[in-house]
Amino acid sequence: MLFLPELILLLGTLSLFLVSLGSPAIETLRKLTITVSVLVLIATLVCLKQNGSLFFDSYRVDFFSQLFKFLIIAATLAVLIFSERSPGIKSDVKAEYYVFLFTGVLGLMMLTSSVELLAILVALELSSFAVYIMVPMRSSNSAGALQMESGIKYLLFGVMSTSFMLFGMSYIFGLCGSTYLHDIASRIEPLYYQPAAIVAMIMIMAGFFYKLAIFPFHFWVPDVYEGAANETTAFIAAVPKIAAVAVMIRIVSLISAEGQTVVNLLLVCAICSMFYGNLSALVQKDFKRMLGFSGISHAGFVLFGLLTLSSQGYATSIYYIVGYAAMNLACFLVVCTVASSGENLAIEDFTGLHQRSPFLAIILAIGLFALAGIPPFVGFTGKFMLLVNAFKQGHVLAVVLAAINTAIAIYYYLSVVRVAYCSDPEGTAPKVVPGAMTTAVSVLLLIVIVAMGILPGAFLHITSTAVGTIL
Repeated sequence: MLFLPELILLLGTLSLFLVSLGSPAIETLRKLTITVSVLVLIATLVCLKQNGSLFFDSYRVDFFSQLFKFLIIAATLAVLIFSERSPGIKSDVKAEYYVFLFTGVLGLMMLTSSVELLAILVALELSSFAVYIMVPMRSSNSAGALQMESGIKYLLFGVMSTSFMLFGMSYIFGLCGSTYLHDIASRIEPLYYQPAAIVAMIMIMAGFFYKLAIFPFHFWVPDVYEGAANETTAFIAAVPKIAAVAVMIRIVSLISAEGQTVVNLLLVCAICSMFYGNLSALVQKDFKRMLGFSGISHAGFVLFGLLTLSSQGYATSIYYIVGYAAMNLACFLVVCTVASSGENLAIEDFTGLHQRSPFLAIILAIGLFALAGIPPFVGFTGKFMLLVNAFKQGHVLAVVLAAINTAIAIYYYLSVVRVAYCSDPEGTAPKVVPGAMTTAVSVLLLIVIVAMGILPGAFLHITSTAVGTIL
């Protein structure tokens, strides 16, 4: 039972691999992938309260890891549903695309349970290399050769960040004599006065800075977002970040009050991410590039919860990344539905969306309002709680700078809403009608965005309980 969700996903991936040996119909692939995802989702719910260890205590199953596995597969299922027939993926490699997608998800789920440095490394690389391969699988009709450049950049930056992380792990092993996180936690506190320990922690976190797109490991984001297929970008923008927050919490929780240098560095990275992301997003014309730069900014807000070194801050970071995933997926749902051929969308392509598809215009507006931090949506509530926690820790200047960034972000988010609602479509623009399952997913995302914003207490109770199992 401890390994049931991963086992079902692994068997599903192998089934897809066998199917890929033939010439399966697109509809067959779609039904198989959704069926496997639903089975894994059910398995995570059944195993939500399981506790135990596997693989020589390097793999910990607890409520913390099981909650993140549920979130990862739920977000993946949403992407699979609203991407429908995946028009942006080459038709002759769609089966292989889903094999690598599920392989990446398996790596991410294993990452949330890994409590040993080498296990973390293996799970991270399993998830990363699968996604590296997914990016170039975009159809040339919708991107030209742009996806090849994006895939190369994604791979090179990923390898670089992994090398930093691996080097930091070697330092930690040399200092603590163990690669298990629980051993490191008991031995590293007196070592924070040594520069080697500080450098080691920073370098280990570099690998997850890359996943979260935090400054200065963010340079891959705009090009990969633009070059990857819309459905691939939706996955990259939401799912790996959920797993990255889980591992970041496990690692940051090793830091005590003596590790103030590491906290200060996290604070600098958070502020730089906010300013770089928001100021760059102001001048973007491509909608996915704009969301990429805004994601860099939101990653800075996630760090605000981590640098408090408190269970409340960790719980708020989980709350925020879940809300961010829902907001982002709502926006990408609109992109995948409007771009029926898998092409990239400029912001001007949403002109008159309120007439072409009133329902999608509402989804887009609420997603962008939430990302901008406008009440009563989850973006506002999450930012407010993160900044309050940081203020209590004495980071007054950082809170002021974060508030300024929130004001900057409102401009470029609402400019998209203005295009969608305050202008009429040119000529006879075609109507856009989402499918029944896409409509159901969009309604569910709206419920999550609104409910988490209005009733944060229930969600914070769940995340606080999860954090309590690892502290």
